[in-house]
Amino acid sequence: MGRRTPLTTNRLISLLALVGLAACGGGGGGGGGFTGDPGGGWTPGVFLDASTFAARCAAPRSGINPATGSPFPDVQGTTLDENNFLRSYSDNTYLWYDEITDRDPGLFATPEYFDLLKTEATTASGQPKDKFHFTFPSDEWFQLSQSGISAGYGAEWVFLSGVLPGEVVVAFTEPNSPATANGLARGAEVLFADGVELINLNTQAAFDTVIAALFPSQADETHDFTVRDLGGTQRNVSMTSANVTSTPVQNVVGIPTPTGAVVGYVHFNAHIATAESGLITAVNDLLAMGISDLVVDLRYNGGGFLDIASEFAYMIAGAGPTAGQIFENLVFNDKHPTTNPVTGVALSPTPFHTTTQNFSAPPGQPLPTLDLPRVFVLTGPNTCSASESIMNSLEGVDVEVIQIGSTTCGKPYGFFATDNCGTTYFTIQFKGENNKGFGDYTDGFSATNQTDPKGTVVPGCSVADDFTHALGDPAERRLAAALAYRENPTCPAPSGLAPPGVFKTSAGSDLSAVDGYAPKSAWHQNRIIRR
Repeated sequence: MGRRTPLTTNRLISLLALVGLAACGGGGGGGGGFTGDPGGGWTPGVFLDASTFAARCAAPRSGINPATGSPFPDVQGTTLDENNFLRSYSDNTYLWYDEITDRDPGLFATPEYFDLLKTEATTASGQPKDKFHFTFPSDEWFQLSQSGISAGYGAEWVFLSGVLPGEVVVAFTEPNSPATANGLARGAEVLFADGVELINLNTQAAFDTVIAALFPSQADETHDFTVRDLGGTQRNVSMTSANVTSTPVQNVVGIPTPTGAVVGYVHFNAHIATAESGLITAVNDLLAMGISDLVVDLRYNGGGFLDIASEFAYMIAGAGPTAGQIFENLVFNDKHPTTNPVTGVALSPTPFHTTTQNFSAPPGQPLPTLDLPRVFVLTGPNTCSASESIMNSLEGVDVEVIQIGSTTCGKPYGFFATDNCGTTYFTIQFKGENNKGFGDYTDGFSATNQTDPKGTVVPGCSVADDFTHALGDPAERRLAAALAYRENPTCPAPSGLAPPGVFKTSAGSDLSAVDGYAPKSAWHQNRIIRR
């Protein structure tokens, strides 16, 4: 029997752990949790402040922390100290802290213990209530979040049926990457990886071989592929992984229309630090084009820094509808109705940022604005978190959002990245609500004519992905539907993906009308707040 493994978010985290992208520190256990002084034993329901155990590490780091420019605070400690830090920190800051089963921290290695520090509840649709609990090695997290650098080929893979075995195609590529050097482009299908056929995985070893080839754990790994390009040409490709720098803003174009108006298009992939300057450049280019409408392609954008989402939403809407309004209000657990438990400051809403926030552009510079009363958003199952915040926040100030594509992932939650002893932890700490107090879209946003099940309904059309055209091509199915809707607000027959994730069949998929799941690093699927 072949192994079919659903690529849910939890599965993705497990998959990334297999290839070394989402590992966390561990070590031996021993002893019980502290309840008083460091010599105390574990008592369920009793917690010391997390600061008691912070930076007490089984393997202390030395040198300078690149994130702060200061020496690492680590001192010699134990795995038990690290677990007790996580136990206390989760009890204080986790959004659903009262749904965590309090287990003896002395019985687990740190990775396994952190995995247990979350709710086990499910939603009405049967999905896990918390699908977004993960870790990163701190050095990798810093490198990825600041510059978008990660080991790979620069090809975004999409699993058409959401499972393996099944078809895997290229969604897009990063410029000047191993993928582009080998001629890979959107729609190319991977048939074999290191000699194993992707639609015929019948052993665990075969499955592991494919995963290791598609997701190399480091640079300078060479793997062999057989691919079929869109034209039908089948060829062999040998690719060596590299530290690839993501280009989060791509394909900024103006599309002329029969009436003479110009429609702008922006392909926005990730809310990483470099996106700040990229979006500013994009908006200035669109202003120079004199656009009258905008299509923002968020179909593969899983999120990132919330402040960048706020900046972009402001750049779309301008000062008129956003002045004095809330981009997102952060709601923490009931222990912290007025104070942020992570920063210790009084709670205040996240505004629509009107100036740069010092990610990749100098701080305090006025942001350019398009001043648009509406925006078309191209979505898919990988549109998540900070990307959904853009949609929700604009709707909150009555900017019309028209959704073209599939139901989004449904993640109104977020967290502060928390480093301890070389591992950066992400545990859900808040829910985001827009200016109207709405933030309940856990089943995602769905276009009006989406077939059931559907999430929170947004005006627009359910349209499957189209891998036979380049992103930004007016003939690409989703973009074409947006351009047509602009002239006449009607939709083609609904074809996009509905939650909770029943993907199209993979065998012989029509690449012009198919949905899929793009495995991404967990960092690229979340809403992140800088301290």
